[in-house]
Amino acid sequence: MKKAFIAVLAAVFVLSSFATAFAGGGPTKQIADIKVKGNYAVSTATILNKIKIQPGDVFEESALNKELKRLYAMGYFADIFIETEDRPEGVVVIITVVEKPVIEEIKFRGNSRIKSGRLMKKVSSKEGELVDFNVLRQDVSQIESYYVENGYSDVIVDYKLEGDQETGKAVVIFDISEGLPVKIKSIEFEGNNSIKAGELKKYMSTKTAWWFIRKGAFDEEQFESDLDRIRSVYRSKGFLDVKVDYRERYSEDGKYLYLTVVVDEGKQYLIGEVDVRGELAFPENEIRGLVKVETGDKFDYSKIKEDIERIRNFYYDRGYMDAEVNLRHKYNSGTGDMDIVFEIIAHDEVYVGKINIIGNTKTKDKVIRRELRVYPGEMYEGKLLKKSKERIYNLGYFEDVYFETVPGGQEDVKDLNVTVKETKTGEFSFGGGYSSVDAFIGFVQIKQRNFDITNFPTFQGGGQDLTIRGELGSARQNYLLSWTDPWIFDWPYLFGFDIYRQEHDRFGQAGYAYDETRTGGDLKLGKNLTDELATGLVYNLEEVKISNIEENATDALKKEAGTNMLSRLTWNIAYDNRDNRYSPKKGIMTNLSLENAGGFIGGDKDYLKGYWNTAYYHSFFNEILVLELRGRVGMAKAYGDSDEVPIYERFFAGGATTIRGYKQRAVGPRDPGTNTSLGGDSMVIGNAEITFPLWKNLMKGAVFYDVGNVWEKYDDLFSKTDYKSGAGVGIRVKTPIGPVKLDYGYPLNDNHNDKKEGEFYFSVSHGF
Repeated sequence: MKKAFIAVLAAVFVLSSFATAFAGGGPTKQIADIKVKGNYAVSTATILNKIKIQPGDVFEESALNKELKRLYAMGYFADIFIETEDRPEGVVVIITVVEKPVIEEIKFRGNSRIKSGRLMKKVSSKEGELVDFNVLRQDVSQIESYYVENGYSDVIVDYKLEGDQETGKAVVIFDISEGLPVKIKSIEFEGNNSIKAGELKKYMSTKTAWWFIRKGAFDEEQFESDLDRIRSVYRSKGFLDVKVDYRERYSEDGKYLYLTVVVDEGKQYLIGEVDVRGELAFPENEIRGLVKVETGDKFDYSKIKEDIERIRNFYYDRGYMDAEVNLRHKYNSGTGDMDIVFEIIAHDEVYVGKINIIGNTKTKDKVIRRELRVYPGEMYEGKLLKKSKERIYNLGYFEDVYFETVPGGQEDVKDLNVTVKETKTGEFSFGGGYSSVDAFIGFVQIKQRNFDITNFPTFQGGGQDLTIRGELGSARQNYLLSWTDPWIFDWPYLFGFDIYRQEHDRFGQAGYAYDETRTGGDLKLGKNLTDELATGLVYNLEEVKISNIEENATDALKKEAGTNMLSRLTWNIAYDNRDNRYSPKKGIMTNLSLENAGGFIGGDKDYLKGYWNTAYYHSFFNEILVLELRGRVGMAKAYGDSDEVPIYERFFAGGATTIRGYKQRAVGPRDPGTNTSLGGDSMVIGNAEITFPLWKNLMKGAVFYDVGNVWEKYDDLFSKTDYKSGAGVGIRVKTPIGPVKLDYGYPLNDNHNDKKEGEFYFSVSHGF
């Protein structure tokens, strides 16, 4: 019995030893060496540097799978094998790789209609790179799509590799079966009783062939998307049961496709009962007043959507940032109409928490914060958020401004993140240009729109404006130093100064019959009364010299010769609610200025001058067309020791910036001796212009009509009606050197003894 017990105990010991060994408790093995095989293009060192295991490490079978994944991730290998050999010194790990071949050449076969050079532009695979099979499959798809775009809807594309294992190089061959090219000859509609075919075609990407401009290719997937859009258009107008299908017919030679879109409109539902329900937070009748659709109207979802957006904006503007407006509609079998319910969940009002400024690496926080119209602790108002964003963008320092509300410390509080992407605000520019007024001109300019005089050495980020500019040309030489701070010493007052010298030589095309030199400077002080309304005072001291008057000029013109000192004080008030100061599409800008020269502030000339300038902008057809209506009225009157307003302070008209169709300064009184313009004490100018895109954001077209005149006396403004008008067309082009503006205007009225003919106005400037 005792012997049996000992035998059993021994057996248990042996079995437990084996179990421990198989469970990993046995002696550990080390990695003795790592070998790499099969690599030609990729060095052994590159492969060994990628893996984590090293000779001397404890060998773990599970680690090999991780190394396998790392090596595949390199993208160099088509296949990888890892084997091990047990040796007395340890485990030898053998990594065998099958490298992807290097693309030696890319060829196309079967492409008789489209040249290989055009197809190569659609291929992402490159010669000299390793073969990537995912990229090759994408290349096949790109080639097929390009063929379909060109009318080859039956094209079949595949690829194959012809390689040399010894060199590790391969030739990629794209095999193409082009099929016959098919072009869409016509697209017709049947059953579209309520919506015209021309309107439906606007929603279709599929187009008929037209000369070399439209290829008329048929893409079945694209065409199905077109049919879906047509269904959506019908449903949005109340045809909820609409069915849209199509028929196709080919020409006998198979080259042309005739498509017929078949529409079964079904019933057009009318709006039945209109109701407003939910957590309103405001009186129901107030919300109902926002709803414009009525019982009996056609079920037009675009109009219903306008009501939804109107209600949402109503809540948004009153602090209910999370308000929901949902539409519920149900068919009423009794009336046959569609009842609709605007279901509103107002949620709670939301208040402003912290305001975080993000993304401004140069601009100081305070420059951005002073443009905000929402403040911590106050209730959010949508219109004030929109106004804040417009004001920040209109600074001109940022190419993008993004507002985001994020959860704050309390449930009804949200922080506001104001994220900006800064643009270049400083420039050193030089170059030249030509205009029909001043002929050739060269310039050099240093400008910083976000200047900070106290921030050494970058001098950026303070929101000030600095301009140093010089111009030299055939007819004029100008020099300017200008500095303005819209918030002087962090107070909401504008302060600035200008120092300048302007020389304009006698030059026929510019309408000058004398040389004019003006040297002076001014001090500016301004204040924003509201976000849209601003006022200011400008004091200007200027020396004006008139010389080189033509010998046959009348005494009235010759007496203007000489040097005079002008001392002027100007008050102005301006209103501006345009959506964008740099490219307005809606809004009004108006400015009134009253100027006093001489009198109680001294100077050699005494006169009063008033000037009113206003512009109205409105866009049409989803902001494609932009209308600008501009009006200008000016009046001047001498007083005191002066008998008349000096010629260099009178009003002039005619030319590129006033009444196009007439030569520069050609409209208004003239000198009998020289037939040159004398200007006048009163002026009226009206301009109407519509601009529209011609080529993306690079080129715009324009049509315009200008009208106005200049009269000798200020009170002629109220008695004379002899207006001059002109009309024409123009082009505006953005170029790397600046904007190019070309207008052609034709005079619609006789003007003195001038020949009645059109005028071109061409200019290239350094800023847009």
